[in-house]
Amino acid sequence: MEELRKTKSRTVDWVLVFIIVLLVLFGFLMVYSSSYPDGYYKYGGDPFFFLRKQVVAAGIGLLGMIFFANLPYIIYKKFNRIILITCVGFAILTIVIGIASNGAQRWIVIGGMSLQPSEIIKIGGVLYMADYFSRNRKNLSSFTKGFLPSLFYIGFFCGLIALQDDLSTAIILGGTLMVMFFCAGAKISHLIMLVLAAVAGIIVLVAMYPYRITRIIVFFDPFKYPLDEGYQIINSLYALGTGGLFGMGIGKSRQKFFHLPEAYNDFIFSVIGEELGFVGCVLLMLGFVIFAWRGLRISMNMEDFYGSQTALGLTVIVLVQFIIHIAVATSSMPPTGRALPFISAGGSSLMFLLCSMGILLNISKYSNTYRG
Repeated sequence: MEELRKTKSRTVDWVLVFIIVLLVLFGFLMVYSSSYPDGYYKYGGDPFFFLRKQVVAAGIGLLGMIFFANLPYIIYKKFNRIILITCVGFAILTIVIGIASNGAQRWIVIGGMSLQPSEIIKIGGVLYMADYFSRNRKNLSSFTKGFLPSLFYIGFFCGLIALQDDLSTAIILGGTLMVMFFCAGAKISHLIMLVLAAVAGIIVLVAMYPYRITRIIVFFDPFKYPLDEGYQIINSLYALGTGGLFGMGIGKSRQKFFHLPEAYNDFIFSVIGEELGFVGCVLLMLGFVIFAWRGLRISMNMEDFYGSQTALGLTVIVLVQFIIHIAVATSSMPPTGRALPFISAGGSSLMFLLCSMGILLNISKYSNTYRG
């Protein structure tokens, strides 16, 4: 209670607030620029169709961020079982009443609003495992009391998402939880075994679906399949190459005119490269570097281990998603649908992301970090 009273006079990390808001505002610009052709020609002549949805989602998300930034983070530790049950419940709901989109059943509709439960499970997984690692910190170096239970829980949360045929999100969460496990005190040998287990799991999940195998084959030479499986990545590379050093200018992308599918979502980085060039891409990456600096700094300066692990997880999960999006756009890894955090069009993903940032900002109040 004394610690809570002390933090009432503290403020959140305003540098982190600034970079989050800046990225969201930049996202408005790029969502409009990359989506107005689809909005105009496919949605009744409305070039603002996707931008309007993005602004509404961001507004709700920012209100959520403010709320969670003022809710003491320690409360989540008391409700870890409820968090676990909630994650399982949403996974079951998706299987039972989920709506298929692009061949995958990943959405549910509640009160007329479409939600992607995997976004909730990602946050819940980080909160639950932060508490688990905090409670079992002394046993994490043990194989039977540390490694095996951690392997089970990490596999469990990733499995909840994999059941929704969302392998990329499962990989993002799995990578994040492994980083948390390592920083919590896992042995290197155990971490290597965990990575090998994860790779084996990914191979099995890829082998179960022929389209995933096709994506890997196409990845090695997309130009062999220019009109079907390689179409997206080829046009993504064309967009990045056309941009050159300084880009063609805002709104002047050519690939977004029905050459680059999901230009406002999965491949928005390609449009950024085409319109703002290499310089624009570097500046965007710098924004995420600043985000990483502030988030990891908050984690490292926390005296409470649970708060440190939670801040670490909420920061890393954004960075892993950012890296995967860039890797797909530049053909550095097999193509998979993954939004660029804060930037890409996406209602529920942006809302829940901003809410999770509220938790991170609340933790920053307790961190011994300069907030100027």
